[in-house]
Parts: sequence; C-alpha cells; structure tokens
Amino acid sequence: MKRRPLPVAVALTATAALLLTACGSGDDKSGGNDKIAGADSAESTSPTPPNASEDDVKRPSMKLPKDVKEAFEGWTTGDATKDAVLADAGRAQSAVTYAVTQGEPESSALSFYQAGSALAASQDWVKGIVDSGLTYYGSVRYYAPDISVFDKKSAGVSYCADESKAFNKNRKTNKIDRTPASDDSFVLYSTRLEKNSNGVWQTTKLESERGNKTCLR
Repeated sequence: MKRRPLPVAVALTATAALLLTACGSGDDKSGGNDKIAGADSAESTSPTPPNASEDDVKRPSMKLPKDVKEAFEGWTTGDATKDAVLADAGRAQSAVTYAVTQGEPESSALSFYQAGSALAASQDWVKGIVDSGLTYYGSVRYYAPDISVFDKKSAGVSYCADESKAFNKNRKTNKIDRTPASDDSFVLYSTRLEKNSNGVWQTTKLESERGNKTCLR
C-alpha cells in the first residue's frame, strides 16, 4: 500500500500493486519528545504479535481470510513495556488489513489501534481500496523492528515490510494481479504510538519510505 503523503507515493488506481500494510500520514514534522522512530532493536522471533490474552485489554476480533497472511519477525524483546508497544504496533497494521478484507473503512478495529493523523489516513486508504473494488491476497512479512520508549505514554517504532508476495485481488472476479516484485516491495515504516486510557498503545503518526536500503536484505 503506497502512502499519499510521501514523495515515493503514487495515486491509488485499480491496477496499483497491492502492498499489504497500514496507512499513515507523513505530514507531521517530529522532533524532541514528538519523535516517531525507535532506536532499540528487537531481536527475537514471533510469527504474529502476542495474543490478546496476555493482557487485560478487551480487544476486537480480527480474523483474516485464509488467503491473507501476516508474519511478524523479531517482535518480542523480553522487556514487558517494549513488547506491549510492539504488539500494538503490529495489531495496528493488522487492523488495516482486516478493514480492507472486510470492506469497512470505519472498522472499529482500525479506530481501536490507531488515532490522530494515522487513523484518518488509514481510513482514507481503506476507502480507496474498497471503492476500487479491490481486496488483498497473499502474505506480508514485518521484520527488523527498532523501538524507543520515550516515556510512560509515548514510544516510537520503525520496522520493515516485505510485500513481495502481496497482491491486489478483485472483489467480484477474484482475479489476482500478480505484479512482479521490485525494490519498492520493501518498505521502511516509522511510527509514533501513544498509550490511551484503556492501556492500548495506539499508532498516532506513521510515515513510510519505499525501497529504503535498510529493508533491502
């Protein structure tokens, strides 16, 4: 999924390559305590974000179709706070995937895990995909997360996405547009998260860069 606010973004069309990730806004300039990227590496491996049962938060169900897969590598650190941030950062991505597959730009799962400019951009993106008659097919791998916890209620996470095996699928015909992979299939994401009153680390800002050398490995 290519983001409109970024220089590398392109306009959404029915033939655009599906890049199966969440949308965010790159309009906000960050600095100081308003940073959005992390610095401490997460080195362990997990196929998905930690299960909702690991905390007391009542979370929305997000069951993806059988032909849509997500994998999260290195998504735990052993530090409880960092792992909670990473888990919700992953769920924010899954919430966009879920909203697209359900055809629901106003999905409650999306607003549960995102807020601010990130939520507004994600809702616009989901609507664009749905209005174009498209949904998702394939798999995305999220890897190499970097995390910084700024204080008790704010943190930053950057990570890569390998979208080379993710494609557009026509909702009516189920035809899959198997666009060949390229450097643009690899995306570096930088996010800011803020902990809300319910204990959820919501993604409030999100930027992306396609073909970033950090992710080309």
